Amino acid sequence: MKKDQYDVQYKEQFQEHIDKVQEALEMENMEEFRTEFLENHPYDQAVFFQQQDEERRSQIYTYLSPEEMSEILINIDLDDVVEFFEEMDPRYAAMIFAEMPVDDAVDILNELDKEKVVSYLTIMDKESANDIKQLLHYEEKTAGSIMTTEYVVLFENQTVAETMNQLKKEAPDAETIYYLFVLDDDKHLVGVLSIRDLIIADHDTLIKEVMSTKVVAVSVAKDQEDVAQMFRDYDFLALPVVDFQDHLLGIITVDDILDVMEEEASEDYSKLAAMSNTDIKDDTAIRSARKRLPWLVILLFLGMLTATLIASFEETLEQVAILAAFIPLIGGTAGNSGTQALAVSVRGMATGEFENTGKWKLLGREALTGLINGVFCGIILAAIIFIWQGSIYLGILLGLSIMGSLLVATLAGALIPMLMNRLNIDPAVASGPFITTINDLISTLIYFGMATAFMSYLI
Repeated sequence: MKKDQYDVQYKEQFQEHIDKVQEALEMENMEEFRTEFLENHPYDQAVFFQQQDEERRSQIYTYLSPEEMSEILINIDLDDVVEFFEEMDPRYAAMIFAEMPVDDAVDILNELDKEKVVSYLTIMDKESANDIKQLLHYEEKTAGSIMTTEYVVLFENQTVAETMNQLKKEAPDAETIYYLFVLDDDKHLVGVLSIRDLIIADHDTLIKEVMSTKVVAVSVAKDQEDVAQMFRDYDFLALPVVDFQDHLLGIITVDDILDVMEEEASEDYSKLAAMSNTDIKDDTAIRSARKRLPWLVILLFLGMLTATLIASFEETLEQVAILAAFIPLIGGTAGNSGTQALAVSVRGMATGEFENTGKWKLLGREALTGLINGVFCGIILAAIIFIWQGSIYLGILLGLSIMGSLLVATLAGALIPMLMNRLNIDPAVASGPFITTINDLISTLIYFGMATAFMSYLI
């Protein structure tokens, strides 16, 4: 069977199954609903759940246990899942939080009103509430805020046999057991052990004899973006989090890092678009305007500088009016080139590709790139202008102007994010609109400065 045919057949079968689930829900047949619904992957369950209206969702709450519901909710985007907790019975919601992985529960609770968080923690059983409280006080976007405390702890002097028995008891409640972290008697992190090494070791062997002492760990205060970078560099599935004395506080798993990567990418995209953060679907027009307005006002004043600069060359424009026709061309091309260099520079710093020496190499490369592009664009534009207007001097003027503008704009696009990074400002705020506006100002100055110099040849 061809792949396309298989995909179509699978989708048809899946849709038939979902229709049965929907029918059982509408017929209020709880037993059939549970049988059909729980056969699906939690992600598919989450998709089905989100498609229901509030009345049907309330019905699902009565059909599923808090543990089953928690598996669904951790597969829903954070912005959307908050809405569902608002409509639940508080006791049912508290039981769901108690069943969730601690790090997921903390992520959701951080989005809720403080009064509701206190209420849920009061209703919750004491052990679960204490686990959540341990993580709630960590600063957002740090390793501490995304770690989980649900992991298996080994000690270096226990045997492999003892460890296997321990795993049978504790593994069902652990976030992951692919990596097992080993402590000494003072609870310092001293080693790491893979499940594979544990299985092939003799039962009487001590853990310290088979563990690796080369453990990569992160500080609890480390920025989550730096943690994500470490996962990418080392291909980790889990990473231990320690305090300043190397006491193990928790672990971060790869599924949490995937969420961090998505969040950071969304945030950087927003900054590159000159917004405080991306507009979510529930934002009102007023909220959206409030997020976008600060940058627009800043760009408005920068644009006024460009307009003032053009006005200062009014005499030049009066003598050679055709110059005004090429202002958008020069500014737009320079802005595009600057934005390209900006993307390369921001990405290089975000991924750690450019160290101190690498930054100078980047600047040199971008300068040469801007020069090459400027020469080619200048030659092409000069030829077009000569054919169109029949003026060799106007063609030379525009060719040199666009060459100089592209060189400076490309350098600015690469250099400004580096300067912001040096000042401990997120380079992503050197957004596309910001670079474009700055380059409009620079290219206008270059263009009219050269036009004034060429004036005797143009009249």
